[in-house]
Amino acid sequence: MYDDSKQNYGAPKITVELHKTGEVISERTVGTYMRPIGIRAQWSKPWTITTKDSDFSTELENILDEQFHPDRPNAVWCSDITYIWTIDGFVYLTSIMDLFSRKIIACTLSETLEVYATVRI
Repeated sequence: MYDDSKQNYGAPKITVELHKTGEVISERTVGTYMRPIGIRAQWSKPWTITTKDSDFSTELENILDEQFHPDRPNAVWCSDITYIWTIDGFVYLTSIMDLFSRKIIACTLSETLEVYATVRI
């Protein structure tokens, strides 16, 4: 049963499957039998979607061309978005930096990863 589930079933699911076959056994007992022989369910961390994959290759143009050293202040700004894990979930920090002075000139925190957070700065 464990191998049939590709080693994904733990004690709770194995107990349910055993009950379907007419066996009378508790989840705790199943776990007690599994532990000494090293049977454990495979667990994978749930994936959190933080970005949206889009093909902007036809719409965007690289106007900086890796020239990140402008001649004067406020000639070139760049923005970045990073996500920060908190107890209540992710928050997103959007910042804008002047490439001449390398100083952050604006930033904002948002609970959603939407364009308006960057635009409203």
